[in-house]
Amino acid sequence: MKETVSKTNAIAVCKRSGIAISYILLGLLALPSLDTVVLANPTENNHTPTPKILNVDPSELTPSYPASAPPGRVDPLPDDRNLIENVQETDYRVSALQADYTGNLWVASWRGLSRIDPNTGKILARVSLPNIAIAALAQDKVGRLWVGTYEGLKRVDPHSNEITAQNLFLPSKRVLSLLVDKRGYLWVGTDNGLSLISPDQGLIMTTLKNLPGVSANALTLDVEGQLWVGTLDGVVRVNTANAFIMKRIDNLPGTTVQALATSPDGLIWAGMPNNLLVINPKTGAILRSVTRLRGRDVKSIRFAKDGSVWVGTNNGLLRLNPNTGAVLDEVPGLPSSRVLALAPDVGNKLWIGTTEGLAWLMPKMTTAKPHLAFTRAVK
Repeated sequence: MKETVSKTNAIAVCKRSGIAISYILLGLLALPSLDTVVLANPTENNHTPTPKILNVDPSELTPSYPASAPPGRVDPLPDDRNLIENVQETDYRVSALQADYTGNLWVASWRGLSRIDPNTGKILARVSLPNIAIAALAQDKVGRLWVGTYEGLKRVDPHSNEITAQNLFLPSKRVLSLLVDKRGYLWVGTDNGLSLISPDQGLIMTTLKNLPGVSANALTLDVEGQLWVGTLDGVVRVNTANAFIMKRIDNLPGTTVQALATSPDGLIWAGMPNNLLVINPKTGAILRSVTRLRGRDVKSIRFAKDGSVWVGTNNGLLRLNPNTGAVLDEVPGLPSSRVLALAPDVGNKLWIGTTEGLAWLMPKMTTAKPHLAFTRAVK
C-alpha cells in the first residue's frame, strides 16, 4: 500500500515538474531572480534560508498590459503602404508661358494647359491634352497655339480649345523648344534634332537630325531672321530658308546652353548651367560673362519693354541692366526659387513660372504674388 502511494506521489511530482518545464520553454512563466532564490543544500547549517517552492499560480499565466495606450505606428501596414506608394504627388510646375494676340496668357503647367486673363487672373479656358508634360508653347501667324509635350507636338484652336492637328513623327517625341520664324514656319526642337513644320498641315518640311550638340534645348531669332539653337555643346546658327548650318560656337564655358534670347541691340544672350553669356552673333565672340550669374543655373531669359532683362535661375529671379550686367532687382515671394518660364509685359505684369506654380509681379511691387489656381495650397 505504501509503495503504491509513493509511486502516485512520484508521478504527481513528475507531472508538476513537466508542466513547469513546458511553461518555461514556451516563455509563459517567468523564472524568479537568481539573487532571491536559494537552492536547498542538505549539507549547510540551520541558518540556510528555507528554499522557495516553485508553484505555478494560474494568474501568472494571464498576460497583463500597462494602463497607457500602446505607441502609435511608425510605418504603415502593408495594405496602407501599397496605397501610399500608388498615390503620385501632384506636380505644380509651370514650364511654359505664351502671350497671344488677344492679350491673354497661355499657361502650361504639368496639370494641364489653360488660358487666363492677365488683367484679372481669371481662367478663361482649359484644354484637355492626352499628355500634360508640356515643355514649350508657340503661337503661329494666324493665332493657333502649338504645344510641345514629351509625347509629341499638338496644334490647338484657341476658339474651340480643341486639338486640330498633331505630329508624332519628329526626330524624337520629346519636344523641348518651339519658335515661329519671320516667314511663319514652325521650328521644333527635340532631344534628338530639329525639324521645320508647316503650321497649316502640321507636317514636317525638313529635319536637321545631325544637329551638333544633338539636343535643341532653346531657340531664338537674330535680327537677320536666322535661327539660333542652344544645344548640349554650345550654340548653332541655322539658315531658316534651307535649314543649313551657318555657324557653330562650341567653345563656351559650361558647354550646355539651356536658355536663349536676343537683346534689342541684336546680341545673343545664352543661359548655361553655371553662367550667363553675351555673344556677338556676327563674330561668335563672347563679349561678356555676367558676373552676378557666374555659378548660377540659368533657366530662362526675357527682355522687357523698358530694355531691362529678366533672368530666371534655379535659385531666384533677377532683373539686370543689359549694358552693365548690374542687378536692378532680386524678386522675393515666389512659390519656388526655381524659375522655369517668364512672360514680361502681359497685362502690365511679369508672369513667372516656377517648379511650384505661377506668380506675377507688377511695377513698383517689392514681392511677387502667387496665382492660387496654379500653386500648391499652403497648409
